[in-house]
Amino acid sequence: MLLLGANVLCGARPEGCITVTAIYLDLDYVLDQFFWQYIDLVGDRLASLGLAETVYTEPAQLMRLGEERAQRLSPWLDELVSLSLDGQHQAQFHRMQALWHLIIDQVTPHVRVSPIRTLPTQRARSRPAASLSRRFAPLREEASQARDLLRAQIAHAWSLSELAAAVHLSGRQLGRVFVDAYGKTPLAYLTMLRVEEMARLLRETNLPVAETSRLVGWASRNRASAAFRECAGVTPQRYRALQQPRTDARDQDIHALDQDTV
Repeated sequence: MLLLGANVLCGARPEGCITVTAIYLDLDYVLDQFFWQYIDLVGDRLASLGLAETVYTEPAQLMRLGEERAQRLSPWLDELVSLSLDGQHQAQFHRMQALWHLIIDQVTPHVRVSPIRTLPTQRARSRPAASLSRRFAPLREEASQARDLLRAQIAHAWSLSELAAAVHLSGRQLGRVFVDAYGKTPLAYLTMLRVEEMARLLRETNLPVAETSRLVGWASRNRASAAFRECAGVTPQRYRALQQPRTDARDQDIHALDQDTV
């Protein structure tokens, strides 16, 4: 079995008759689960992404389950597929969650990092955007280019017209293809990136709040605080205060996780 990051190319050569079941997990869902699993290490969901990248360092993870364990998973996978195809997501929501947790409980102890290593820049680009409505479809190249520009220059005062011109689309076209790809408008996506980077600075540095907001591209501290509170649920000052008691314990446990991975 394989655990793959989004947009990771893969292929297989079947031997005999095989059945392939693909489970797509939205990044927001995964990070929420990761947050609750490591709630003693991370103060909130914004911090869980960094810890997840420490534990799962590569976009491809290998799972060698063995025939007996794979047979145990088969009926759960079959039922999950059946419920998905029948469109019973709401009526059978809790049953589908229960099936998924049964499956991942069997899988997690057998995850091994792929021996095929990637560069940090390649790994960063393999991470999908946080989105609740990402369509499971190929990405338009213009959307990827716009995303890369925003990630590379989050402090730049981007306008939709400037970003669209950089990828050779009209503003309306870029808005449409970007929302299809990432579930957010380009400027909403930029706000998300700024909040995530500001949260990192608040956790990892002693810079004043005003300085962290300036570094991520907000000239107005009030605008930064409003955007941060809308995304994180607390003000930047409160966010930093909540992180302080966890810092030493988090660093020690991350070091222990690194040792376990090695």
